[in-house]
Amino acid sequence: QVQLVESGGGLVQAGGSLRLSCAASGITFRLYTMGWFRQAPGKQRELVATISSNGSTDYLDSVKGRFIISRNNGRNTVHLQMNSLKPEDTAVYLCARRSGGVYGAWGQGTQVTVSS
Repeated sequence: QVQLVESGGGLVQAGGSLRLSCAASGITFRLYTMGWFRQAPGKQRELVATISSNGSTDYLDSVKGRFIISRNNGRNTVHLQMNSLKPEDTAVYLCARRSGGVYGAWGQGTQVTVSS
């Protein structure tokens, strides 16, 4: 059974940093592209960053240069380093596994709140 557990969220002032982590179990982690999504109240869930099985990364335009996604295949974890945070980054952040071209196996999410 696939399980993803996010952690690392919190309250931070604008300009600050947070590092999110997602621990995966029940899958051969190294084989999968992983993604970080976020969902703010009243808004659609959006894909923030992805990292492929070979380490290639991609980012939402609004976070390029501020966020860094990384993975540790030995520990089955994926991280999102978030720097220069803005109030508009406030959301619940979730990680997901890509399989068959779609993302699923969602974790419960971790709340990130950026105060101005």
